[in-house]
Amino acid sequence: MTSPLPYPAIDPVAFALGPLTVHWYGVMYLLAFACAWWLAVLQAQRPGAVVARAAVDDLIVWGAWGVILGGRIGYVVFYNASAWAADPLLIVKIWQGGMSFHGGLIGVVVALLSYARKHGISAVALFDFAAPLVPTGLLFGRLGNFIGQELWGRPTDVSWAMVFPRDPLQLPRHPSQLYEAFLEGAVLFVLLWWFASKPRLRGQVGGLFLFGYGVARFSVEFVREPDAHIAANSGWIAGLQWMTRGQWLCLPMIVIGLWLLASTRRGKAWLQ
Repeated sequence: MTSPLPYPAIDPVAFALGPLTVHWYGVMYLLAFACAWWLAVLQAQRPGAVVARAAVDDLIVWGAWGVILGGRIGYVVFYNASAWAADPLLIVKIWQGGMSFHGGLIGVVVALLSYARKHGISAVALFDFAAPLVPTGLLFGRLGNFIGQELWGRPTDVSWAMVFPRDPLQLPRHPSQLYEAFLEGAVLFVLLWWFASKPRLRGQVGGLFLFGYGVARFSVEFVREPDAHIAANSGWIAGLQWMTRGQWLCLPMIVIGLWLLASTRRGKAWLQ
């Protein structure tokens, strides 16, 4: 059995200003929104962009609120409903931690629908515009998870396994946060940015994002340790292993993504 890789000694606190401490996880959120803004500015300069440069700032603010509110509500509803039932104020106790990507995605979808209706533009076209902005945020977010030593992987004996100092069992584990940063962040960004750089049928970029993220997250869930308060075994798939909560939440993304891609090829009128 090989020795695990040493976990890099990274202080989760980025810096302190008197009594105020700023954690790397918060810095990663700021970097995610800043990068999304910059990419949106670049996209707005493309011919036929649905969002003008002057409207980018407003769009990012709408999206940020969707991420924050949806992410927190989604975490409580999808992953901690029993604790929420016992403590209804849990949903506002953000200092206790807990954000859900799938909740954040729903929040962004609601925000984009509202934005599109307010400005009289196609919601599907707006989803296509916003989709390539998301993966870099996922990249920064997963790096924040890694620095904060949360959402680590299952025990393993692979040569790149790590022992996280905060792990009470001190077992060599998959650095699943880095897997997700690479697949959901770097790889998905390159794929979407290239795909969106050429004229596409309306709905295809958004469909590719849903499918790509769903497949990437579904795959990593096989080696990601579920939260302690969540039952890991919540269903059976193809006789291989029990599905996790995250995998169940990814299935609709994969199906809707494929449906969007198929619908665009058939020229569905509502997508035009």
